[in-house]
Amino acid sequence: MTDKISNKNWYIDKFKAFEKRLNGESNSELHQFRKKAIHLFSKLDFPTTKNEEWKYTSLSEVLNYEFTPACLNERSIDTKKLEKILAEYRDKNYLVFVNGFLSKEYSNILLPKTSVSVDSLETVHSSGDEVFSQHFGKYSNFDNGFNALNGAFVEDGAFIHVPNDQVVTEPIYLIYLNGKENVNILSQPRNLFVFGRNSQASFVEVHQPISEFPYLTNALTEIFLDEKAFIDHYKIQKESLSSFHISKIQIEQKTNSKYTSHNISLGGSLTRNDINSVLNGKGCEANYFGLYFVDKKQHVDNHTLVDHAMPHCLSNEYYKGILAEESKGVFNGKIMVRKDAQKTNAYQSNKNLLLSGSARIDTKPQLEIFADDVRCTHGATIGQIDEEALFYLRARGIDEKNARSLLINAFASDILDFIKIEEIKSQLDKVVFEKMKLILSGEQN
Repeated sequence: MTDKISNKNWYIDKFKAFEKRLNGESNSELHQFRKKAIHLFSKLDFPTTKNEEWKYTSLSEVLNYEFTPACLNERSIDTKKLEKILAEYRDKNYLVFVNGFLSKEYSNILLPKTSVSVDSLETVHSSGDEVFSQHFGKYSNFDNGFNALNGAFVEDGAFIHVPNDQVVTEPIYLIYLNGKENVNILSQPRNLFVFGRNSQASFVEVHQPISEFPYLTNALTEIFLDEKAFIDHYKIQKESLSSFHISKIQIEQKTNSKYTSHNISLGGSLTRNDINSVLNGKGCEANYFGLYFVDKKQHVDNHTLVDHAMPHCLSNEYYKGILAEESKGVFNGKIMVRKDAQKTNAYQSNKNLLLSGSARIDTKPQLEIFADDVRCTHGATIGQIDEEALFYLRARGIDEKNARSLLINAFASDILDFIKIEEIKSQLDKVVFEKMKLILSGEQN
């Protein structure tokens, strides 16, 4: 089946309408960035299954829609629905983005501005922020049509700057609420996170729907860690089952910095996550932990790259997938060890549990090593529920449904146990349990 790639003109026409709306901003440096992006977008194609990096993910269904960029749509909010969602974040530090645009009225940042800057990209750009100018657009290239599309319409997103020697003890939540009734909306948050020397912080991205009408989230995030910055990044994707989620996260690390990603994918009809780190200083550490749990006809594709560019660095990647019914998963993890990256330690593992004969996983761990004094391992497994373990539990009086539930939960907990924020871990335990319960109930019917 050939992917449909012919709706580019729709977005190019929308860009012309977007430009007219900008008025005096059309000569700004940011708009030059947009113009470069739309030019590249006109040259680039959306990925197809003929591209090696998208071999197992067909975008035919996504490209059948013509999504309206959120910047061209009115930004009304169903306040009752919003307040209900935000109730669980009370007393936390959080920014709320509705279809990629900050809702200042509903955001709540309690941190002192002297220790950290948490704001919208639109605000810091308008204020001429030096950190924004120094780092924006410096780390992520336009790899494909989606990245270029994000750049062409960039207007808002999250901005976090933790200055040198600052430690932020409370997690910062970024809540992305997507969708709109009767409009196929295109939400494109563009985020920039900059962490200074000796800084520490944790932040939590949550992507969830405010409408069941089909929409596309096309998010792009650049992250910079200066020397000895220690960062924990949680991304929880629980979009609607009629939506599509495409995301790229590009990380640049300096000497002795440590970045840890917790990537949890539960929702979405089609999800594609790209997470790329460049370990560009001695003694860096990158940890990638991921869990995907999908059912029905969901499709989730995780592509990761750890680029060891300097010596004495460590990377550790551990992804697990649970696939039920007719769902499909893809994992492609690549470790690159460059010639000068001696004394590299890199570990990668992908394990998958198939709960039905119709579920499918394509997994491809990759190593590219150009140095000779390294220690690198990788591996992948695909299997079903261990029948011996199931028999063991049933022999102790546990019924089959609960026995299966215990085994699946134990499989997922290997990843969830890495989560340091107890409240998030507890919530995800509950979500996984509820999803598992529904699937197992269906199996019994």
